Amino acid sequence: MRVFLCSLYMLVFLVSSFNKAFSAHPLITDDTGTQGSGKIQIELNTEYRWDKEYGMKERSFELATIISYGLLDNLDVIFGVPYEFVNIRELGTKNLEKVRGIGDSSLELKWRFYEREGFSMAIKPGISLPTGDHDKSLSSGRIGYSGFIIFTQEKKPITLHLNLGYSRNESKDEQRRDIWHASMAGEYEIFEQMKLVANLGIETNPDLASRTDPAFCLVGLIYSVSDNFSFDLGYKYGINKPEIDHTALFGFTFKF
Repeated sequence: MRVFLCSLYMLVFLVSSFNKAFSAHPLITDDTGTQGSGKIQIELNTEYRWDKEYGMKERSFELATIISYGLLDNLDVIFGVPYEFVNIRELGTKNLEKVRGIGDSSLELKWRFYEREGFSMAIKPGISLPTGDHDKSLSSGRIGYSGFIIFTQEKKPITLHLNLGYSRNESKDEQRRDIWHASMAGEYEIFEQMKLVANLGIETNPDLASRTDPAFCLVGLIYSVSDNFSFDLGYKYGINKPEIDHTALFGFTFKF
């Protein structure tokens, strides 16, 4: 039973990890914006997730730290690392599996190579680093890589984003290796400091036993207290069974 619980958690963890593109939280879909040469952005993002599947009930909490640094006005380097708290219980029993620890970290570059009249394009290559403990199901156990192309169209008060991407799932476990991602997001400026955001996305399921790709929808708010500080909240819902059922998101962003 312990092996099954760990395998189940690994699947959920990998689906959740591949979804993240280090966007403007709480959005999953990234934008083409960069920090500017010499500027730093630090994000502290949290996720509380609850899910029922295969007779198991999972509740998990993640705290992710993401640091972006502007190498050039249109080029950022981004590093992120999550810390996971996971409880998995078999329905109808008192059996409880607890997992705690650092997950796999990511190192990415984002280059905005085109910008004209509110429309912009960027590419975002990256690698995932096996900094987590594979024995605790907190890591794929191997270095992976990914590449995304990002489109943003801004025409106030509405901004739209589209992401198309690929991740190579170099897991030690028997899973699909080629993970494709497509998602789109919208922002509506309610007033200068407040934005209403929404997001839809789908991604290849790494589970070889399933032909259904996890899909999600998300709604949230971003409030900018000042030019250097903002906070956000959101709710993500799993449209189909492979996606995590419910996720509550909250985050802080600091700029220097």
